[in-house]
Amino acid sequence: MRVNGNHYRTVWMENSSVFMIQQNLLPFQFQIYEAKSCQDTCEAIKTMIVRGAGAIGAAAGFALAQAFYEGKEDIEKARKQIEQTRPTARDLFYATERVYEAAKSSPHPAQAAFQEAQQLAEENVQACKLIGQHGAPLLDVGKWDVNILTHCNAGWLAFVDYGTALASVYHVHGNKEFGYPSIHIYVSETRPRGQGARLTAWELQQQGLPHTIIADSAAASLMARGKIDLVLVGADRIARNYDTANKIGTLEKAILAKEFYIPFCVAAPTSTIDNSLPSGAEIPIEERSQDELLYQEGPTAEGKLEKILICSPGSRAYNPAFDVTPAKYISAIITEKGMIKPAEISRLLL
Repeated sequence: MRVNGNHYRTVWMENSSVFMIQQNLLPFQFQIYEAKSCQDTCEAIKTMIVRGAGAIGAAAGFALAQAFYEGKEDIEKARKQIEQTRPTARDLFYATERVYEAAKSSPHPAQAAFQEAQQLAEENVQACKLIGQHGAPLLDVGKWDVNILTHCNAGWLAFVDYGTALASVYHVHGNKEFGYPSIHIYVSETRPRGQGARLTAWELQQQGLPHTIIADSAAASLMARGKIDLVLVGADRIARNYDTANKIGTLEKAILAKEFYIPFCVAAPTSTIDNSLPSGAEIPIEERSQDELLYQEGPTAEGKLEKILICSPGSRAYNPAFDVTPAKYISAIITEKGMIKPAEISRLLL
């Protein structure tokens, strides 16, 4: 994807440094962050400098490659440290496992780790590109003006490139000859971190796609008035029975979509599927600092980023980062292998 006319990936590795778009500064500032060590990359994942299932996975793979480069004596400890940064995202564990196994089976561990991490990043890009192609028919809902609701960010910032939930939108937008309808995206703000209002909206603006930011609580009203034709979201982990973990607030969107007979579709690569978990009840849910709920950060009139308290002083907050949407609310999952329904998910479990 392009930023101010220049192509960027969300995260990449050169030599022994990992570079990433500094997402916690967006949309107010665009900067590239350099993580010079495994510890730096771990901190970047934990503090959400890099975020999104696929981007986290790629960063985790690169972090473990850095650990091998650094000649860490206890690689298992380094791997555990990486995996503790964001416990819900399945792609993170998928990446560390592959990089670890590739390095351990090679006479040149550091080189093998780097090559495997790079391969994972390339696979991430290609998977998202295919997700865009497979999901494109969903946008043809039999009317010219199609309104899509998203929640959180599952665009290209959430992966190495292209994204998942927005991949189909980008695919259609970049291929006008398809004759697809006019698309408008309703972007739920996604409290408390504001990934929709800050990241998805910024992406769509960069790509010239019509969009409107809405409060998270406005979705029901829009659906009731017939303003939403399709809900597209990403996923951080998918259990064997099709239950899906995604950003907190996704479950309520799924329940609403079922009530108003609106397709609710999840877009994710097969690396997000966790065959070891029989249902969503076993998916670990990350709980983050209450300060994310109690405070907000933004630019002052002078352009200086400042953090301010927005809640009653002294009150406490509960801040789970994800919720689990049961399979019964999901119309389809779009993967790089095609679009599947719950009954068909077993064919993807390799």
